[in-house]
Amino acid sequence: MINKNQQKAEWRGAEMIGYWFLRFALAIVILVLLFIIYDIFSKGIGVINWEFITAAPRKGMTEGGIFPAIVGTVYVTLITIAFAVPIGVAAAIYLNEYAAQDRFTRLVRMSLRNLAGVPSIVFGLFGMAVFVKLFGFSPSLIAAGFTLGLLTLPVIVTAAEEALITVPRAYRAGSFALGATRWQVIRTVVLPRAIPGILTGTILGLARAAGETAPILATGAAFFLPFLPDSIKSQFMALPYHLFIMSTQHHALAIVRPIAYGTALVLVVLVCLLNLVAILLRKHYRSRMAKGL
Repeated sequence: MINKNQQKAEWRGAEMIGYWFLRFALAIVILVLLFIIYDIFSKGIGVINWEFITAAPRKGMTEGGIFPAIVGTVYVTLITIAFAVPIGVAAAIYLNEYAAQDRFTRLVRMSLRNLAGVPSIVFGLFGMAVFVKLFGFSPSLIAAGFTLGLLTLPVIVTAAEEALITVPRAYRAGSFALGATRWQVIRTVVLPRAIPGILTGTILGLARAAGETAPILATGAAFFLPFLPDSIKSQFMALPYHLFIMSTQHHALAIVRPIAYGTALVLVVLVCLLNLVAILLRKHYRSRMAKGL
């Protein structure tokens, strides 16, 4: 009895040490994040004005704004959505609802998890080889959008499948018992309840894609363009690549440093807005489900 009490006391002690270690790690992460955001905000807010948001760069990008980069980022993100979301959600539905749960399916899932951890520059080189060279798209919006779509696919498939798994199997069994087909069950019972999780994972994946530089480096992003892209086969400016150039490659780094911080602030705000949309959509659909709509 004494030994069991001592063992429980030791477990509680180890648990408390682990608990405080986790809190300490979380505090470090939050402090680093707050410092980065403060640094970007304090040095970038001074250049944010209407001209900076709506004008094109001038005089070797030492004056003017970042409007072409904002438009290019929005365009390439929309192409990424159109390419990755339907394929990713359909793949997740097949894996969770139709595929035999055998060794091959487990291998596919493991491959998707591993792909999610592949460095983004690898996707950029793959996109250049496949979309630019093999398919002949040339460096363009569509080549960069498809490359970012490939980068985002593993995240979307994994998030969508996790959302589908959370729908209780009893819902499916009850629908089958009433004579519904498998697709009717998926469309009317499973998907509506999985939508909050699917949307959240999808938008978080797209937020990451919107901030990526390496995948668009060789597939379509340009250093400077005096005009907006007029088709999906046009090159484009993008906020992440613009920030990279202004921070490391520009011939007058000291002069353009404030513009680089302003660009970073706009990019952070854009990514935060995407995350906010994910949160609001999740709350909206959870509220609808709670009301039985």
